[in-house]
Amino acid sequence: MTSPSLSRKSHRRVDRRTLRTDLRHLVFDAALALAVTASIFALLYWRVETSASQTLDVMPELDDARVYWLYWACQAFGWSALLWAWVSVVFGLARSMVPLRSSPFSHAQIERWHRVTSITTMLLMLAHALAFFAEKVRANDDGLGPVPRFLTALADTFVPGHYSSGTGEVAILIGLIALYLAIPLGLSFYVRSWTGSRFWRVLHRFVIMVYVLSVWHTLLYGTNVWFDGWFRTLVWALQLPVALLFLARLLRPLRQDERLPLRRVAKDPGPGVLVRLAGRVLTAAGVVVLLLATVTGRDGGRTPGEEPGDMLVPQPMVWGGLAVLSTVMGAVALARWPRRPVPSTQVV
Repeated sequence: MTSPSLSRKSHRRVDRRTLRTDLRHLVFDAALALAVTASIFALLYWRVETSASQTLDVMPELDDARVYWLYWACQAFGWSALLWAWVSVVFGLARSMVPLRSSPFSHAQIERWHRVTSITTMLLMLAHALAFFAEKVRANDDGLGPVPRFLTALADTFVPGHYSSGTGEVAILIGLIALYLAIPLGLSFYVRSWTGSRFWRVLHRFVIMVYVLSVWHTLLYGTNVWFDGWFRTLVWALQLPVALLFLARLLRPLRQDERLPLRRVAKDPGPGVLVRLAGRVLTAAGVVVLLLATVTGRDGGRTPGEEPGDMLVPQPMVWGGLAVLSTVMGAVALARWPRRPVPSTQVV
């Protein structure tokens, strides 16, 4: 007979052992992330001091880096968060593909790196938002008292759709959606014994949307890349490896049941097969778009000396897209949630 203590251990909802291991490795990863953030902050600070920052062309009032250091810290945390998100996505895609025979790293190592860098990414995203919140409290552009100033800054920073000024009306909404999706999707691994591995795997695939939204947020609101130029082109170029890895993951997935040979498409063109085929075609088209944006350097960025045009995607469209995404995720969750067996009743 199984003891109650062993039964409780086997039904724990949180994988505490793996979490503790990842948190130990997180110390080094987070320290490295902070060092990179400090380097980015120093670069941004220097560019402001030497009047080389493109941000000053649009917001010349930020020319004193010592006064607006929180704003530049916010920018630095945002860039390091995007870099760590890029690394984490690369690890995640590499983990879910058929391994290369020449790879010196095991799948277990890559998976641990993916988990640890994911946690670091979430912490950097949170620090990015907190620095923006602190700058809003400090600046007090509206001349509010301490309590209204705090509440207004809190709402502008953490309430989706509340910020209503300029580009940030859409960009901050996109960033908050990315943050609030990243936390449950990123940490869901540690509760997979409760949700079931199949449910976790299917739901975790939506985490790629966090990265897409993060890049969109950066290109839309990253004041260092408002204008067309080499740095903005570099951001696009860095998306090519991710897109190619994503396409390779779709063409050569690790799990046998996810593979889609052409014979199966021709023999059984059912809805599921067609959806998977469409995903591969759309991803291939995305690779072409990224390649064109990288080669031409024309991606819709601002032109120096010209007024920005109207936003192509207003807030209602973002909310509509979120509603569609939430509906799809909810449907997947209901379809994949583990069904508990109903105890049979014995008739005496």
